[in-house]
Amino acid sequence: MAKNLTSYFLLLHFTVFLFGFTGILGRLISLSGDILVWYRTAFAMITLWIILLIRKTSFRLPLQQILQLVGIGVIVGAHWVTFFHAIKISNVSIALSCLAVTTLFVSIIEPLFFNRRIDKVDVLGGFGILLGLLLITNVQFNYWQGIVTGLISAMLSGLFTIMNRKMASHHDGFVISTYEMLGANLSTAIFILCTQPNLFQIELSLSDISYLLILGTICTAFAYWAIVHVLKRISAYAVVMSINLEPIYGTVLAALIFSEYEELNPGFYAGSAIILISVFVYSRYKLNLTHATESKK
Repeated sequence: MAKNLTSYFLLLHFTVFLFGFTGILGRLISLSGDILVWYRTAFAMITLWIILLIRKTSFRLPLQQILQLVGIGVIVGAHWVTFFHAIKISNVSIALSCLAVTTLFVSIIEPLFFNRRIDKVDVLGGFGILLGLLLITNVQFNYWQGIVTGLISAMLSGLFTIMNRKMASHHDGFVISTYEMLGANLSTAIFILCTQPNLFQIELSLSDISYLLILGTICTAFAYWAIVHVLKRISAYAVVMSINLEPIYGTVLAALIFSEYEELNPGFYAGSAIILISVFVYSRYKLNLTHATESKK
């Protein structure tokens, strides 16, 4: 069973690498953040629907459960929109630093959802992640509007991860992801049409379409399904903990692809070391805990 758990962690970290690559694609795509999110969720939703048809998996669910999944999708869309908006009114460092609070948020809220005690190791690991990301991003607290928006994004991120943890044990991962992408897509479209009603007048270049296809299929449809699948065996906190490796992957990829080596400063290396140690120690702690539990059975 512990060996099987290791495969889930490997899939989780590969998925986090894909999340890190989305930053590269986001830079290459010449669209504003909210419109990019709409196209991203549209391509992901279509991809997931095709997969369901190929697998001949029924996506029929009771109306109440469909509404629940679509509602979680609305939270996903709101998270992505607020994250990109935080970048727009401040900078990437602010947005990433605020997302570090997701770890602490989940460490406290998830036990309440599943009626268990708060794990002190979870909270300690959350502080380790927060310290590491503060070193990487060199956050500037004078951008209070970006900080508030980023904290809202972090709260939404933790909330939909916890809710997906509960839904993952009851439904197929592709079905969950399809309905949630539908909710994210519809809510993002409504937001865009209310703020800038020119969504369907935008001309996409061939390169934009190509990058959006990669973003929507591999980095969203597959990655989002993988996260839902992983949540069947791994806690929401452990998932959020590992996702904090995303800025490290993203920064290294940006340095290699765009020659942005100036981002690889001493703070980056110190923060990356803290995050890697925190994630590694936490993963080993959970695996050893599983071994100990199995040995008692």
